[in-house]
Amino acid sequence: MGLIHIELFATLDLVGQSPGRPDEDPVGFPFGGWQAPLLDEVAGAQVGAAYEGTDALLLGRRTYDIFAAYWPHQEGGEDNEIATLFNSVPKYVASRGRPDLSWAGSTRLGPDLAGAVREIRDRHEHVKVVGSLNLVQTLLREKLFDRLDLWVHPIVLGVGKKVFDGGAVPSNVTLLEPPVAGPKGTVYLRYGLADGTPGTGDMSAPDRGAG
Repeated sequence: MGLIHIELFATLDLVGQSPGRPDEDPVGFPFGGWQAPLLDEVAGAQVGAAYEGTDALLLGRRTYDIFAAYWPHQEGGEDNEIATLFNSVPKYVASRGRPDLSWAGSTRLGPDLAGAVREIRDRHEHVKVVGSLNLVQTLLREKLFDRLDLWVHPIVLGVGKKVFDGGAVPSNVTLLEPPVAGPKGTVYLRYGLADGTPGTGDMSAPDRGAG
């Protein structure tokens, strides 16, 4: 069985909307492209490394449309490595509508999203989910993910779609490797889904281990 990897860029208040360009999702959101001023060489290297071994993409409709309009034209340029990867692997699109699937290797998923994702996980080794907040929230709710790579950027927006808005259930995750901070203050966190649900305790109880 393969692994579902969620790749997300978020602000300190966990807004994940429109990080790359002002026109990604402009309606009612004034901060499109908020990530661009915070990019640095450390984050760039992390993002590149995160896609190593990817053999499929799982995308929401909006992210798919943005990628399909951009990546087929980037081979041979500055982003050639990622462009070549994205253009060559299968792309699975979660959409209630009928997206234009002219990007080579694209397939629309059926109405049973959870079942379709489980089939994709059985078919591939390393499936990457990029952006696609609505889809991510479904995956979080169904616990249909294995790893969450989260780049937390040192800004607070106060508005916008959040990573965990209405899509999370109580879950445990485990930190898979030490956090890494870039020179502009972005922190990279890699978590894996863990068993069980969060426990509780009493911070006022005496420390029974003290002696």
